[in-house]
Amino acid sequence: MTADRIAVAVVDAETPGNVGTIARAVKNFGLSELLLVDPPPLDPEGEAYGFAGRAREDVLPNATETTLDALVEGYYTVGCTAITNEDSTSHVRYPAVTAADLPDHLRGVDADVAVVFGRERVGLTNDELARLDTVCSIPASPVYPSLNLGQAATVVCYELRRLTLTETQHPDQLHERVDPAELERLHEQFAAYVTAVGHPEPKREKASRLFRRLLGRAHPTPREVRTLQGLFRRGAEQVGDRSDETR
Repeated sequence: MTADRIAVAVVDAETPGNVGTIARAVKNFGLSELLLVDPPPLDPEGEAYGFAGRAREDVLPNATETTLDALVEGYYTVGCTAITNEDSTSHVRYPAVTAADLPDHLRGVDADVAVVFGRERVGLTNDELARLDTVCSIPASPVYPSLNLGQAATVVCYELRRLTLTETQHPDQLHERVDPAELERLHEQFAAYVTAVGHPEPKREKASRLFRRLLGRAHPTPREVRTLQGLFRRGAEQVGDRSDETR
């Protein structure tokens, strides 16, 4: 499943600003196709374009008006709705897939996909949800589970980034990680340093395990590892030089 096979659809939005917010989320997370069912007027000088950010340049002006019938007939449809509260007796399409699980769900779909959002106040009706292929919910606090339309679309588009952004665009890897072989050399230098400074022999293995766990959580960059390698190497050398001087 790729970005060009996923569209975002909004049914009967009341507020132009929410349409603009959704257009922005579409662009933020690697999508481009916005479908609108019975949209409000979208004035290029109004709040829809004001809220859209850079999506005013392409996503919003290229949005296509359509109908729910056309969505049902032409796409594999995912209806986004409020949290279902895990109650199989009160939801028309139970169980629902969560937003976080949606990318894995869509990987097995061999069709164009429309992720469908409903109205600000009532969302998609039960009759509308019954016509769609699957339902997606965003788990939230049962005290206040409903999200603003623009917020809900942003959360779902964010989760879809795993399908829509390429490896080089993917934001989850925030920095370059060091090569495993280089990291292993750092562990060897740490062990040599621990020995050089005279750390008690029975405790050296434990110290090495602690250091390995620490780096495993930290995911150091190549530069960070090179810096630590230099420090440990220089420290071990200086300890060795002082030992030679005292002989």
